[in-house]
Amino acid sequence: MKKNFTLSKEAYELDGKLPLSQAIPLGLQHVLAMFVGNLTPLIIITGACGLAGGEFADLQLSLLQNAMLIAGIVTLIQLFAIGPIGGKVPIIMGTSSGFIGVFKSVAATMGGGALAYGAIMGASIIGGLFEAVLGFFLKPLRKFFPSVVTGTVVLSIGLSLISVGIGSFGGGSSAEDFGSIPNLCLALFVLIVILVFKHGTKGPLSSSSILIGIIFGYIAAGLMGVILPKMGYSIEGAGWVLNWQKVADAKWFEIPTFLPVKPVFDLRAILPVLIMFIVTAVETVGDISGVMEGGLGREATDKELSGGVICDGVGSSFAALFGVLPNTSFSQNVGLVAMTKIVNRFALCTGAIFLILCGLCPKLGAVVSIMPQSVLGGAAVIMFSSIVVSGIQLITKTPLTPRNLTIVSVALGVGYGMGSNTGILANVPELIQLVFGGSGIVPAAFVAILLNILLPKDKEEAKA
Repeated sequence: MKKNFTLSKEAYELDGKLPLSQAIPLGLQHVLAMFVGNLTPLIIITGACGLAGGEFADLQLSLLQNAMLIAGIVTLIQLFAIGPIGGKVPIIMGTSSGFIGVFKSVAATMGGGALAYGAIMGASIIGGLFEAVLGFFLKPLRKFFPSVVTGTVVLSIGLSLISVGIGSFGGGSSAEDFGSIPNLCLALFVLIVILVFKHGTKGPLSSSSILIGIIFGYIAAGLMGVILPKMGYSIEGAGWVLNWQKVADAKWFEIPTFLPVKPVFDLRAILPVLIMFIVTAVETVGDISGVMEGGLGREATDKELSGGVICDGVGSSFAALFGVLPNTSFSQNVGLVAMTKIVNRFALCTGAIFLILCGLCPKLGAVVSIMPQSVLGGAAVIMFSSIVVSGIQLITKTPLTPRNLTIVSVALGVGYGMGSNTGILANVPELIQLVFGGSGIVPAAFVAILLNILLPKDKEEAKA
């Protein structure tokens, strides 16, 4: 009996034969960590294109369903690879939020509607293929991505996500009840449960602490919805209230729609989106570097990075055929791997299969989609901070020479600082705003790569 509560050592190995009873909960917590983030970009962009309600209500629901299915399929390809497509790395793939700024601009330029969304799909098809080509040539480009550069990118990813995590901690930055006492208490409760199980137990209970914390969060939210009204506390409009009616209304089975929106190939959309796919390739290199460093304590190989970037590109083009925005590596899950050290591909595979089932069974997806943001936030603040630590580990893998210190300092100070405070870019051309103003990741990566090329190497590095 005791054996059932001991986590197999294979959980910490890429190809370990993990029992299904242990793989499922470990994979499920990955899905819960990224589920909301996987759907949010679609909700924002369909809204920007005017496809969020009225005659387009069914279309939006169909796109959200497809987003879950595609994320599961592309994750499986990334985990196990089809030829050169896929890095065989423990990465969860999902709808990228990095393109939101560019896509909103495209929607405004083209006047919204199905035409604008079709142009976004057309640009995603072309851009995805372009990124795949970059992936094939990544090996000769690897010299531009030493550990000090990839570490700085990973560190920037973690820093940018911390604000997202604390936003969820408060119930969602755009929520009417953001920062309310119930939201903060719920998030804090989830955080405490995770810490108790992470450090107060061993084996599967410790490794599944994120999943357990989220389950406890569901239970707590349900109890709060019953108890607080009886105490005279109004819960009307509260974002943490579980909407079980949404689950009841959802169908049990539905076949995803192929080409729900006809692709349109327009240069006004294609050119800015191509630039963002270059940025995405750099971020994916950072994610894969972070997950291998955080989970396995080693740098990613050329083959892993190349296959991962190719999968990013091909997966994004494939996603567009189902009306879904580009699919890329999910930084949220990099944090989860860095925190738990669980890198077993079979465990993540069970999570990918669950995503596919959510795409085929809307009712199952609805159960996850009603998760309060504050419940997710209680887990996110730990996971995202773990990415920061992984970035620091990568940076310090080699001696922190004056040259490396300059690269990190300037990239974070000027690059990340400029990207995270978008007001400073208000007077530059719009294209620069779109590429560098979305987050601090892109400008930090650009500055780190540029300085690594321009600054003379130290004697020890030059010899190597």
